[in-house]
Amino acid sequence: MCATLIGGMDRLRPQYIQAAKEKGWELRCLSKNVRDFSDKIGNPDAMIVFTNKVSHEAKRKAVEHARSRNIPLHLIHSCGVSSLRDCFSS
Repeated sequence: MCATLIGGMDRLRPQYIQAAKEKGWELRCLSKNVRDFSDKIGNPDAMIVFTNKVSHEAKRKAVEHARSRNIPLHLIHSCGVSSLRDCFSS
């Protein structure tokens, strides 16, 4: 299963990927709004947005993308590794 993480801290990227791998998920991380943002998101099985570490524009694009493709979306305010683990557990 594949998930896309939008936001978070760049220095925690390896821990985010490791936490996802422990739960049996492959994780793609996008830390900020870039050109062709929707194309980089792709078509994952789930999307996670850390809302406190991402721009309003990136959050808006992510929500639109998820809703248009019926992708499960998790909006989480904190950006810790434990928050990500909790998301994969639910």
